[in-house]
Amino acid sequence: MLLVGLCSVIHSTQGQELAALDGFVTDSANGETLIAANVFVEGTLRGATTNLSGYYAVSGIEPGTYTVRFSYIGFDTIRREITFAPGESVRLDIELTTSEELLEAIEISADRITEEEVRSIGVSQITVATIQQLPQVFEPDVFRSLQLLPGVAQSSDYSSGLYIRGGDPGQTLILLDRTKIYNPSHVFGFFSSFNTDAIKDVRLYKGGFPATYGGVIGSVLDVQNKDGNRRETDGKLSVGLLASRAFAEGPYSRGSWMAALRRSTLEPLLIAFEDIDAVPRAFYFYDFNGKINIDVSRDDKLSFSFYAGSDYLRSTFTEGVEIKLLYGNRTVTGSWVHLWSNQFFTNATITSTWYESTPSATFSGTNFKQVNRVVETSVRADFEYYAGSKHDIVGGLWAGIFDAPLTNFFDDREVFHTRNRVEHASLYLQDTYRPTTNWSFTAGLRATYYGYGHYFTLAPRFSMERQLGPDVRMQASAGRYYQFLTLISNEVFSGFDFWLTSGDGVKPAYGDQYILGLKTNLFEGITLDTEVYYRTMRQLFVLDPFSTGLAGLEYAELFAFGKGAAGGLEIQLSRQSGRVNGFIAYTLANTNRYFPRLNQDTFGMPRSYSPRNDRLHDLNVVGQWRISRRWELGAVFTYATGQAYTRPEATYTVYSPRIVNGLDQTDLLVSPGLNQARLPAYHRLDIGVTWSGSLGRFADYELQMQVINTYARENAWFIFNEFEDDGSLSRSTIPQIPIPLPNLSFTLDF
Repeated sequence: MLLVGLCSVIHSTQGQELAALDGFVTDSANGETLIAANVFVEGTLRGATTNLSGYYAVSGIEPGTYTVRFSYIGFDTIRREITFAPGESVRLDIELTTSEELLEAIEISADRITEEEVRSIGVSQITVATIQQLPQVFEPDVFRSLQLLPGVAQSSDYSSGLYIRGGDPGQTLILLDRTKIYNPSHVFGFFSSFNTDAIKDVRLYKGGFPATYGGVIGSVLDVQNKDGNRRETDGKLSVGLLASRAFAEGPYSRGSWMAALRRSTLEPLLIAFEDIDAVPRAFYFYDFNGKINIDVSRDDKLSFSFYAGSDYLRSTFTEGVEIKLLYGNRTVTGSWVHLWSNQFFTNATITSTWYESTPSATFSGTNFKQVNRVVETSVRADFEYYAGSKHDIVGGLWAGIFDAPLTNFFDDREVFHTRNRVEHASLYLQDTYRPTTNWSFTAGLRATYYGYGHYFTLAPRFSMERQLGPDVRMQASAGRYYQFLTLISNEVFSGFDFWLTSGDGVKPAYGDQYILGLKTNLFEGITLDTEVYYRTMRQLFVLDPFSTGLAGLEYAELFAFGKGAAGGLEIQLSRQSGRVNGFIAYTLANTNRYFPRLNQDTFGMPRSYSPRNDRLHDLNVVGQWRISRRWELGAVFTYATGQAYTRPEATYTVYSPRIVNGLDQTDLLVSPGLNQARLPAYHRLDIGVTWSGSLGRFADYELQMQVINTYARENAWFIFNEFEDDGSLSRSTIPQIPIPLPNLSFTLDF
């Protein structure tokens, strides 16, 4: 019925004598396309925002002469007077110039707000400039910056994992140039593998994402790489305590190119402390981003992008105990954008992603090794049809082959092996209908076939928006979401993570999401965003920790099955202009899980529990003060409810008469429930100072000095329990970053 209705809309819009306007919006300085730039036809209330390719289309314009306004945060607004004849289609490509006035402040926002912008519910956006200026541990990091937004929680100072609206990192789809990335982290989860020098846009769908995306029940992170400077060749060099970066971009006859390299620089420090057992004997990481763009014609654009990243660790903890870990990602993407008309836009993409982790350990001569691979090749074709003034229709296909072998070895002997090779395909269709200037409705449907288990799912999505006034928008959404993969993760080191799929006897997880939001412009440059959400998680499957062994089990016997729910309130107050700007983000939330196998009361009855990432309160205060053109001060304060953990409340002793002279004694811990206790509240203050200047016409430079955990708060990471000689139980706190941690970096931009 939805397809028939949309086809009738397309037919009814043909033949109307209305005019249309379309084109690309780019940065005049480098030719980069601008995502989510605003286009507004004054006097008509007709407008649009550019898509991920920088393309816009405005249809349904009555014949006549109008002023068209083009705007983008941080750029000067441009107005063009255009006369439209009946049925005329006007192609207008626009270049916007960076605003000198707005350069006086670094923009920090979770969702740009302008009077004509139409914004989706649940979407957050953070600029690359913000990411690079915030005080952070060692490196500017995408994930750690996103953790400051409402609804996004961190697990520890040592993890950049995204826990979004009660979900775990495995419930977030991560895309780089439309390609899936598995475990995009360095230093075992310490920070993400996205090099900020290479990134153009970061967009997070915390929930309620449209039918365009699928495969997860939680959220979507969509990252776009830069295309490369189309005006001139330039570059950047940066040296830090943990890593150094190099970036270059430039034009060529029919397009542009971009390359970025980052590598760790810890080897000299490791050599200096090589006599200490806990210091790794070898460690490095690197990542490389590359992209080439080809302008085949005015209506055809090709792009090819490549990513590679890897981590390696070799460490000897005590005599006879050695651990090695190698893991990394590779992606290749080819994309073709074609404009069939001013109303019909397509983007076809072929992607291949590869992930491998090979942790191994030697204990007193016994060797263990795990080989975990994920290889996925897919094709994706999307279209956008601007069907008159009231309908925008999008649709597409996403199909591929997922292959994930997992093998365990003991002393070079295979003891466990499973391989999931799955063909999958998805079709989606979505229509945004605007009956009046104050109302919009979006309805979509995503159909998915998953070969392993022969599962077929239908996921409806719906959202609406009501303009309550010139500065107030009310939004709501509801949708069904499915997920076929589960992430088996390690809370300490992400390099041990691996993925298992739904299959025979293991149904895909699914969930429903409901969101209500209010977005308000309070004053000039000051905005208030509020969202309330509730989500369910059904048919969750995790590796059963009580399995007696993996060998010989049926696939479904590997898992424990359960469900969960999460709800919360998110508030963000932002100031986006002036020398002093920033935001305050507050989250009031609760999440729970119910796995009968994992948590039971003293009578053996199943009961729900709080996952480790459950936090009732989460507050982040972010500020930037541009003191002068050369000096800038930044600060980040974080407060959060302590994480849930399992605390033993009693002990008992088991005696086994296997020793000739006496008994074999084992002391065991007794806990009343899983994660029934809380760590102390978490809070931390980070500050940073940036000094920038120029080396004449040759280059600009920037020196960043930061202090993490300024007042030396010893936030708890774990509680360690051990038995004393007298049999009593003692507890000690393992802290996170326990001292003020300085960081220094120098960047040369030429």
